[in-house]
Amino acid sequence: MRHKRHFVAVVFFLLSVSVAGAGLVWGLDVADVITAEWTPAGKQLAAERAKLPAKDEMVLVPAGWFLMGSTKQVDRNAYLTELPQHRVYLDAFDIDKYEVTTVQYLRFVLATDRPPLVDWRYDGGNFQESMASHPVMHVSWEDADAYCQWAGKRLPTEAEWEKAARGEDGRIYPWGNEMAGLTRSNYGRTGLSGPVRDRPERLMLYPPIISVDKYENAVSPYGVYQMAGNVAEWVADWYDSQYYKTAPDHNPKGPEKGTQRGFRGGGWMDSTPSVRAAQRNGTAPNTKMNWLGFRCAKDAPQEQGHTAQPHQ
Repeated sequence: MRHKRHFVAVVFFLLSVSVAGAGLVWGLDVADVITAEWTPAGKQLAAERAKLPAKDEMVLVPAGWFLMGSTKQVDRNAYLTELPQHRVYLDAFDIDKYEVTTVQYLRFVLATDRPPLVDWRYDGGNFQESMASHPVMHVSWEDADAYCQWAGKRLPTEAEWEKAARGEDGRIYPWGNEMAGLTRSNYGRTGLSGPVRDRPERLMLYPPIISVDKYENAVSPYGVYQMAGNVAEWVADWYDSQYYKTAPDHNPKGPEKGTQRGFRGGGWMDSTPSVRAAQRNGTAPNTKMNWLGFRCAKDAPQEQGHTAQPHQ
């Protein structure tokens, strides 16, 4: 289950409960609330908007050791699920420089004849051009996994995601140990502004997410964008809160089975502790939320440094 989300999360929980009678379901799973389907005109328009530019770059994360997890001596916000901090060796891999965008996911939806996502239903039920560069959301783990396979990639492991986010030195955030702020991360937002100011029920479908290429001043040591805030991101692993106690130190891939899949990075409505690079969470694989997206990874070719594992 997701860690308690501190002040911002508590406020949103209370709001969602107090306005349930009015049909407001902010931050809740929408899979059982709203379904969407294409209209003929909407699908035709979507095919045109699928031609909009997308950011498909990947970056190399070289083979080597890194510090995974947290220590209370360095990070007072560390949760027990992040302990103990330990050294992990990973083979080289490539990871998406940006979160998967709505236009990238739209191409997948059209190519595989899937229904549109629920947050595409504005603009007369059509895919919104204004959201083309925003991270995709309202996708389950199965959706994310299917997209990555369709794209010739895969979801990153939890260890790969963390190394891509913080580098080798155990820093708390992608940019260093300084506390997150709104000049570096899209987090701690109420969302009650802009298109949802006068109709707050829209927040479920139109949260305050931003384009995936913002915050150039907050990239990870490998140049990866927005691994703190905006949307949290699915990872490949089954989630086990105690996994670090038994995890291998070479290329860990998570438990062999479980009931929850992991996700990382925190989202637009999270508080500071939840956007730290070491923060771990899990939820049911069929969960679809307005703060949860993903990015993909793939094994690096041999010539890019995918070498034999050295001794520690």
